[in-house]
Amino acid sequence: MQALIFDVDGVIAETEEGHRLAFNRAFAEAGLDIEWSPEMYERLLWVTGGKERIAHYLYHCPECPKLLDADIARLHRRKTELYNQIVQAGEVPFRPGVLRLWREARERGVRLAIATTTSLPNVEVLLRQAGQEVLGWFETIVAGDMVPQKKPAPDVYLQALKNLDIAPEEAVAIEDSQNGLIAAQKAGIPTLITYSYYTREQRFEGALAVLEHLGEPELPAKVVEGPRSCATVVTLDLLRGWHHLAAPRA
Repeated sequence: MQALIFDVDGVIAETEEGHRLAFNRAFAEAGLDIEWSPEMYERLLWVTGGKERIAHYLYHCPECPKLLDADIARLHRRKTELYNQIVQAGEVPFRPGVLRLWREARERGVRLAIATTTSLPNVEVLLRQAGQEVLGWFETIVAGDMVPQKKPAPDVYLQALKNLDIAPEEAVAIEDSQNGLIAAQKAGIPTLITYSYYTREQRFEGALAVLEHLGEPELPAKVVEGPRSCATVVTLDLLRGWHHLAAPRA
């Protein structure tokens, strides 16, 4: 296990609620009578990518205006600006165990990368919450607009592996959604799931383990599925053990 490849939304932080609020504020600014409830947004998360999510919703909303692609792109840019304001205001804290595991990886020579469907500005503004230097901890950041297809296609993971110059079995992906799990599995990468509020009811067949978060010494995580059934803290040694158990035998 040479590298950890992180998804962003729902893994690093519970960002999806921030995204939902930003979408609704962008709709209101544009004079659109649209407001996505948490229940609606949970369903819409099956559509990966913000612009794609808006287009999907408008297509299936008979009373909504039919916007051109350029209008949707403009609306999404404004949504991104509003989301960044929400993050900068400190309204989207990191999930338990994320910074701890990053620091452990750096101390022990395990490489860090990001593979996400969200935009690069969204990633950067979130990472800066932990300090400007944190951006430099990641050897590669592959965002959704950098590849032909978004998750559940494996494109972001394949590009991350290429950038790191490693084989799929030499990495572990950390995801929160079924689409993310499918994308990592298609790329051949063993995957740990730390589900989020919006993905808690999804199915995660074939994951190394499924946990509520990565855990802290004072806040161990419940293991929903996996080799260990008790509450735990995800460390590099634990991940290496699970990774070894999942490795194919000759």
